[in-house]
Amino acid sequence: MTGANSFQVSGYGPQRAGWTRLFARDSLARRLDWPILLAALALSAIGSVLVFSATRNRTEINQGDPYYFLLRHILNTGIGFALMLGTVWLGHRTLRTAVPILYGASVFLILMVLTPLGSTVNGAHSWIVVGGGFSLQPSEFVKVTIILGMAMLLAARVDAGDKPYPDQRTVLQALGLAAVPMLIVMLMPDLGSVMVMVIIVLGVLLASGASNRWVFGLLSAGAIGAIAVWQLHILDDYQIARFAAFANPSLDPAGVGYNTNQARIAIGSGGLTGSGLFHGSQTTGQFVPEQQTDFVFTVAGEELGFVGAGLIILLLGVVLWRACRIARETTELYGTIVAAGIVAWFAFQSFENIGMTLGIMPVTGLPLPFVSYGGTSMFAVWVAVGLLQSIRVQRPMSA
Repeated sequence: MTGANSFQVSGYGPQRAGWTRLFARDSLARRLDWPILLAALALSAIGSVLVFSATRNRTEINQGDPYYFLLRHILNTGIGFALMLGTVWLGHRTLRTAVPILYGASVFLILMVLTPLGSTVNGAHSWIVVGGGFSLQPSEFVKVTIILGMAMLLAARVDAGDKPYPDQRTVLQALGLAAVPMLIVMLMPDLGSVMVMVIIVLGVLLASGASNRWVFGLLSAGAIGAIAVWQLHILDDYQIARFAAFANPSLDPAGVGYNTNQARIAIGSGGLTGSGLFHGSQTTGQFVPEQQTDFVFTVAGEELGFVGAGLIILLLGVVLWRACRIARETTELYGTIVAAGIVAWFAFQSFENIGMTLGIMPVTGLPLPFVSYGGTSMFAVWVAVGLLQSIRVQRPMSA
């Protein structure tokens, strides 16, 4: 047997007992996309240093231990890497059959956020405190399940050979699948995550071969919806203030515009090579809030300068480039859609995070993939890398 199933026949996936052949000559190691894996590991390693620099003197949050956030960031990366390996071992095709379960679980978790179990952080009621100083942000996993769920629906009849492209009914079903968790996340409210999910939906539709009328229709509906949300005062006051500060950076520099102003000062002071690791005055003086999470890029800009910040952008570019290549080279529409959804997710979230530190995008509280401190976000992006690797290793050898 040859073609797309050849690697399954050779023993890859859950049918293989144990990991003894993980690095055999004909097995997983030779098929992994090493550039994307090494770039993701490098980003996480750089993130560890930046998180340590941002928190080592923050006694009010590190519980008196300068290594508190560093060790947790490394632990989160380790767990994320293990989840990546587990995702590759199971395979994206096996996960395709489990989409209904994964989708139901993710919707259940975000519904739990709206109960007394939920916790508010920085104005967004989007967390579940699990104890021991750990918390869970279910909306991060929703990004993965939206990609998998929409890909399953849009590719089902195409991969089976029944249709050359998704029909209108299938597209409507896929949009309905994505709309349910997005509406729940909007109620939290977590506007940043909703923005990412919208971009994911657009990326998935473009990759699926659906009519461009759907994309233009969604963009028009989004514009009308944004105007309606603004006019009906559905957004919270702090969200409106953030957009106002984005439109007018000089508005309330000591209040709502403080984060962005301090972030720009930190990045601007770094120059070409930076002030030196652990020697940034903005970072050491704790002038930039949430610097280990949302504004971690400011640490790179100040202490590592244009060179260090540029390296982060370059590594993110490597991840996106290899993900695009995986999407292009896979022979099944399902794999193409999943990879394209991940590209849309990583690209927009990276642009939004870096953009808000530079003042060219509104502050939304989105982490920088692989770099920012945060367990749930780290787990989700590494699962996404696992999906990309699975798509690559399960393609025919000649691809």
